[in-house]
Amino acid sequence: MIFLGLIVAIVAIALAAGLGIALGGGGGANDSEFSIGGCVANTFPEQDRRHATQLPPDYKYNSFPPSSGTHNPQPAIWNIYDAPVRQMLLVHNLEHGGIVVQYGDQVPTETVDQIRAWYSDNPNGKVVAPLPALKDKVAVTAWTHVMTCPGFNQEAFDKFTEAFRYKGPERFPPSALEPGT
Repeated sequence: MIFLGLIVAIVAIALAAGLGIALGGGGGANDSEFSIGGCVANTFPEQDRRHATQLPPDYKYNSFPPSSGTHNPQPAIWNIYDAPVRQMLLVHNLEHGGIVVQYGDQVPTETVDQIRAWYSDNPNGKVVAPLPALKDKVAVTAWTHVMTCPGFNQEAFDKFTEAFRYKGPERFPPSALEPGT
């Protein structure tokens, strides 16, 4: 059992290092951070995967927006939202291998329109929603990964999605992550 855990840890580290190099990082002081086109992505330690309808009073996510941790038993419906979505719902989407794009209340309308068009080109396993606390930033999240951008960057969004979509700890076939489900 310990040997299997060691193998899993080595594979996870190798994959994270390879992804960092593929997305333009690697070799820096923090190999869990990589950047592309003005966007900066970080990998965070995985938090627990418990289901709860409310967070315990002393619970804190280790990333913003959350990229793992305690979450609602029900995920959000895969879709584009005009109002913020509870983070506890979205963490469940990440657990299923989803990509969540959230934007602050100071992000220009034309940037939000670009994000919506990007979503519409290939919406499976994606949620788009406002998150006012991001202010003038856009965040793209996957299980244990957060990429923060000053705006929309097609190349960065595509590479992040290609690297992490459908790869959460609870994997579902892409057909199970269609918009409206």
